[in-house]
Amino acid sequence: MSKKVTEIVEELAGPIVEELQLELVDVEYVKEGKDWFLRVFIDSETGIDIEECGLVSERLSEALDKADPIPHLYFLDVSSPGAERPLKKEQDFHKAIGKQVNIKTYEPLDGEKVFEGKLLAYDGSSVTVLMIIKTRKKEIIIPMEKVASARLAVTFE
Repeated sequence: MSKKVTEIVEELAGPIVEELQLELVDVEYVKEGKDWFLRVFIDSETGIDIEECGLVSERLSEALDKADPIPHLYFLDVSSPGAERPLKKEQDFHKAIGKQVNIKTYEPLDGEKVFEGKLLAYDGSSVTVLMIIKTRKKEIIIPMEKVASARLAVTFE
C-alpha cells in the first residue's frame, strides 16, 4: 500500500466533515497494547457535540468498510481535539495567533525545550511566541523544523 492509513482516512473523512460544515483537525492510527485505534478529531467554530461525532463516525465507518484500507480489526473513535487541540497545519497556526500555546522543540533553544506563551506570529518557516518569565516579557522565534509538537494551552487567570 503506497499511501499511509492516515492519508487514506483523511481523504475519506474530508468530504464527510466538509458536508457537515465541520473541520477535520487530525487523524491518528496507533497501536496501544494489542489493539489498534483509528482516532479522528473534528471541530467547529462553535465546538463539537456527541451527535456530530456520532454522525461523522457512522458515515466514516461506511466509507471505511467500502474502501477497506485497514487489513485487521481496529477501534474507530471520532471526537473533539479538546481545549488543548494540536497545531499541525498552517491554518491551525494562523487561527492560534493571539492565543496561548505550548510548543516543544526537538532540541534546546536558549537552553529550553518547552515554550508557553502567546503566539504572536507565524510565517510558515517560524513561530514567534511572547513568553512572560516572572515579570519580564521575552519574544522567542522558533524555526518550524525545530518544532516537535505544538498545541493550544489552557491558562487559568
